[in-house]
Amino acid sequence: MKRNKIIYYVSTGLLSLLLLFSAGMYIFDHETVVGMFTNFGYPTYIIYPYAIAKLLGIFALWIPNFDKLKEWAYAGFFFAFMFAFFAHFMIGDGEQMGALIAMILLVVSYIFNKKI
Repeated sequence: MKRNKIIYYVSTGLLSLLLLFSAGMYIFDHETVVGMFTNFGYPTYIIYPYAIAKLLGIFALWIPNFDKLKEWAYAGFFFAFMFAFFAHFMIGDGEQMGALIAMILLVVSYIFNKKI
C-alpha cells in the first residue's frame, strides 16, 4: 500500500509541475504561445482560458473526496494531451515528447489513484 501511494504522489506531483510550467508559460510568455497556437491553426483567444482550465484541473487532482471532479479532470487532461501530441506530430515540430511524457504521468497517476 505504501508503494502505491508513493508512486501516485510522485507521478501526480511531476504531472502537476509539468502543467504548472505549461500554464505559467501560457500566462507569462504569451507571445511565444500565440506563435505556437497560430502554427497549429488554433484561435489565440483560448490561451488564457486554457491556462486557467489547467490550473483548475491541477487543483481538482489534489482535492480529496471529490472523486467525480477528479475523474473529469483526468478525462480532460487525457484529451488535451492526446490532441497536443497529434497537433505537434502533424505539424512536425518535434515537440510531441512533452505531451507523451504528460500522458504517461497521467495514466500512472490515474491507475495508482484507483489502487489507493
